[in-house]
Amino acid sequence: MTYNYCTLFNHHYLSRGIAMHESLLKHTNNFHLYIFCFDQITAEILHKLKLEHVTLVTLEDFEDSELKAVKPSRTAGEYCWTCTSSTILYCIQKYGLDHCTYLDADLYFFSNPNTLVDEMGDHCVLITDHNYTPRYDRSKTSGRFCVQFLTIKNNPTGMQVLNDWRNNCLKWCFDRVEDGKFGDQKYLDSWPGDYHGIYIMKNPGGLAPFNVQQFNIDDAQFKIIFYHFHGLKFIGRGLVDLGYYQLDKKIIKQIYAPYINHLEKIRIKLDQISNSFDFHGVKIPPFSWKTPLRALKRLLTGVYNIYNINYFKRL
Repeated sequence: MTYNYCTLFNHHYLSRGIAMHESLLKHTNNFHLYIFCFDQITAEILHKLKLEHVTLVTLEDFEDSELKAVKPSRTAGEYCWTCTSSTILYCIQKYGLDHCTYLDADLYFFSNPNTLVDEMGDHCVLITDHNYTPRYDRSKTSGRFCVQFLTIKNNPTGMQVLNDWRNNCLKWCFDRVEDGKFGDQKYLDSWPGDYHGIYIMKNPGGLAPFNVQQFNIDDAQFKIIFYHFHGLKFIGRGLVDLGYYQLDKKIIKQIYAPYINHLEKIRIKLDQISNSFDFHGVKIPPFSWKTPLRALKRLLTGVYNIYNINYFKRL
């Protein structure tokens, strides 16, 4: 059995998308990854790299009339969310797949994710719980479930869920909370009650900064399957912000350092191909009189996670 995965990103997430693919390669070769290239430079560079077990899909091939119709009303991020369900649908229909798992491009695998797909057994859809640490619980606004890792099978129930989700996202998919909706994600909250065959992943190995505080990653019995680097931002070429979460030194050393060092190696390789683009998604936050106050607040609350990139090389 080949495990089918899909993801989407533009050149600002290119280093992360490549790192995710290389982490997949490290832990399994029994997979195929469909990458939806959301701009031309991404398609051109990935074509040159000739990644293993990968099929590239361009916007020209992917976008249909319904997606094009709503695209002008969405921001770039909102349009990516709008397209998530459509990427799964495209893969299943275009390539005749019996299943497909969507992956956020900022996931990174520490062991074989195929075990998560196996866990769903005969169920039609696999969804993952945010499993929030209580102080970061945003279930009411962002939803109980996270789109990050989501499998749909090509059977009547799976396709009903997928088509309903796509239609909902075409109608409304915005970066705001409105009438119980938020992006493409809050729609998932009702799935366990609305459809049969929905499976909620039980494996605790899908970690993220909003839940990692609950786990002892040094426990020999605990296996990290993937980490979702939600909130990670590069600030200029020299700094990285890990986000507004409490992260102890063990987590930073064992999870963040390998990832950031990997991203930097990929960035150097990409710059040799073309140094005219930002492949890291670098942010330059505006400075105001509130900037030092925000920094002080983060220091006092233990979430000042801004580091020089070279720091991670020493860990």
